[in-house]
Order: sequence, then C-alpha cells, then structure tokens
Amino acid sequence: MGLVSEFKTFINRGNVMDLAVGVIIGGAFATITKSLTDDLIMPVVGFIFGGADFSGYFLRLGEIPAGFKGNPDSYADLKAAGVAMFGWGEFLTVFVNFLILAFIIFMLVKLVNKLTHKPEPEAAAPAPTPEDIVLLREIRDSLKK
Repeated sequence: MGLVSEFKTFINRGNVMDLAVGVIIGGAFATITKSLTDDLIMPVVGFIFGGADFSGYFLRLGEIPAGFKGNPDSYADLKAAGVAMFGWGEFLTVFVNFLILAFIIFMLVKLVNKLTHKPEPEAAAPAPTPEDIVLLREIRDSLKK
C-alpha cells in the first residue's frame, strides 16, 4: 500500500499535472503550427521561389538503386529507397516551422506575463529625518565653518 500512496502523492503534485497538461497542449499546438507552416506559409514561400512544394528541394548525393520503382524526382520516394540526399528544402521547412512556433510561444509568454504582472507599488516618500539627526548635522556643519 506504501507504493500506491507514494504514487498518489507524486501525481497530486502541481508540477506533474502542469507538465502533463503542457505536453498534451504542446502536441495539439504543434499540429496547428505544422498546418500553419505546411498549408499556409510554405506554399507562399515555394511560390516566391518557383516551386509549389518547397520541402521537395534536395540534392541527391547517392546513386538510385537498381530496381527503383518510384519517381526519381521525389524526395519521399528516394528517401524511402535509402538514397543519400541533402534535403535542404525539408530542413528549411522544419526550421521555418520552429521559428513560427518559437515566435508564437514568445508572444503567448509575453501575454501571460502582461496579464499576471502585478504593478510595482509606487515608491513611498522617504521618511522624514529624525530631529536628533538634523541637530547632529547642524552641529557638524557649524564645526566645519
């Protein structure tokens, strides 16, 4: 029974539940970001650079194996066949996806910080100097003269 109660204590910690919620929301958010990148942004980038599918840009490094049945211009077919390739278009797609995700997370954190930020209390006016200190200062100044 000790193991069950330890597990219950572990699960009931706030940070474990927060982590679980974060992972689930992060997975769903990654799907949205991937669609934003693949379906909206990269087609525009591909159009600007002269191709509809930007992720298909690659440089074939290895030879096509004998008996290859796929399209020799298809990144996915060549990759499935194990051909060595420099897939710069796919990397660029993933990199742009990362930048978009990082920017959106930055904006979300900035918004949450703005909503949860409590304004600093205004600095109170300095307390008046006690009379004995004022008197000692006057004596000091008189002695200097």
